[in-house]
Amino acid sequence: MFDDEDNDYKSHDEIEKLPIYKKAWEIMQLGRKIGTLVSKEDVETADEVEGEMLENYASYIIENSMIIPAKIAGAEGADIYDIRMENAAIIRRAAREILTSCTGMQICGYQENDYIELLRNEIEEFRVIFAEWVKTFDPFNYQIDRWGLFNPPGVNYDDYDPDDDIPFDSDDFFE
Repeated sequence: MFDDEDNDYKSHDEIEKLPIYKKAWEIMQLGRKIGTLVSKEDVETADEVEGEMLENYASYIIENSMIIPAKIAGAEGADIYDIRMENAAIIRRAAREILTSCTGMQICGYQENDYIELLRNEIEEFRVIFAEWVKTFDPFNYQIDRWGLFNPPGVNYDDYDPDDDIPFDSDDFFE
């Protein structure tokens, strides 16, 4: 019923070979490492609030670094403009939150500034790859986003969609 030759979806192996995915994977590994480097000693030497904030920032770095490769895979798997743009927005937000968390950790007195700078540099390299990747999204392969956020240029949320005229009888579909 479902023949792999009939779809244009990328396999997981193909996605893993993409430069953006490779860079996202590096960020995830580094983010997880930095997050786990925050020790009880770091937290205990800070005052109570700063220690709790330091733990939270470390947790945010881990969480956001794990979101990025997952959303790249989702965008590549969908290959529909509005879904790809939605995933791209989530990726951008996660990357920016990592940078914010890095600053927060430094404000809380985290001493491993070399790791923080390394992560910032990786995010900067990722940003350039990301911007080039977004330019590859096909604006002609879309479904109208009725929420109006991720439509290609020139398409509005209330535009007529000719697919709405296709008759659908669920009895025909399930027989």
